[in-house]
Amino acid sequence: MMLQIQHGQIQAGSNDYDNGMPATKLHGARWLKSRRSNSQGNCVEIAELPGGQVAMRNSRHPEGPALIYSRPEIEALILGAKDGDFDHLFASRN
Repeated sequence: MMLQIQHGQIQAGSNDYDNGMPATKLHGARWLKSRRSNSQGNCVEIAELPGGQVAMRNSRHPEGPALIYSRPEIEALILGAKDGDFDHLFASRN
């Protein structure tokens, strides 16, 4: 599937999503969060959208903006995290 991005709008098939649109406008989205999330709301939630894109939002602001990514973008992020590409961001916490 080919995605076209024009002026912040992501189009895939018949589904149009504006990057940064209110997450509440993603009707039917089933938001998921990591098992590692804590009760203080320190988590990012993700939802798969029709057409295969993935939306992300801040759990502390569920009505806030949703960032929309293609499946290859999310795959690169997750595989990079698994490979330790971002470990340096947490090195100062130890």
